[in-house]
Order: sequence, then C-alpha cells, then structure tokens
Amino acid sequence: MALVLVASDLPSLRASVRATLEGPELEIIEASSGPEAIEVAVDEEVELAILDLQIGAMGGIAICSELRNLESYDAALHVPVLMLLDRRADVFLARRCGAEGFCVKPLAPVRLRRAVRAVLEGGTFEDDAWRPVTVGQPSVLGHG
Repeated sequence: MALVLVASDLPSLRASVRATLEGPELEIIEASSGPEAIEVAVDEEVELAILDLQIGAMGGIAICSELRNLESYDAALHVPVLMLLDRRADVFLARRCGAEGFCVKPLAPVRLRRAVRAVLEGGTFEDDAWRPVTVGQPSVLGHG
C-alpha cells in the first residue's frame, strides 16, 4: 500500500482528493500547512506528496523546493511531488521546482488518478487540460 500525502489549507480540497484516491492500494495522510507537509513527508517517508500550489504562507512550490533541498544533502529520501495548479502560468513553476507532475484545478478524478499512478510508477505527468484545442482538430463539442 502506497502512502500519499495531500497538503492543502482547504479542507474541501483535501477531502476531494481523499475521496478520489483512497482505497486498498493507497493510504492518504493530510497536512494543512507547508511546515506540517514537510515534517510529515520526511517523518512518514511518504511515497508521493500531492501539494496544492497555494497554501497560506508556504505553498506547494516552497514545499517542493525544501524537499529537494533536504534530499540534496541526504537529510531526507526523495519524495515524488504532484502539484495541484491554479493557472496556466503555474506550469513553469511546477517544472522549475522539480515536481514530477502537475494537475490543473478544477481536478478531474480520472486525470488525478492517472497522474498519481504515473508518478508512483516512477514516471511523470503533465496535465494537458489547460491547452487549447489545436486548430484543425475537432472541438470538444464536436463542431469543426
């Protein structure tokens, strides 16, 4: 069973992610602040950290950066990170801080489960929900 940390200061977001993911293969633990997320990720040796980009004074980018810093001098094991983003511009930040993947809110349960599976299997995941439909491709509505 994989241990997954969900960090957000929004109880509703933590509950939504828990409801989407928790089951026989995944155990979910939660953190409501950046410092708490770092402590839990290191002390509990989580296999994946799902971090909300915007958490109070220390959001997902700062948490991910600190986890990578701790890892760089062997103070903690590597913790794969899946970032939950709010805007298209946040993609750059998620890539820059070393996250293995990102999902764009509002979260689609199928995409979130696919992302978690990919990252837990050692891969990466980049949500393409923010990308516009390519010119010449059929639109989502089936028009033209």
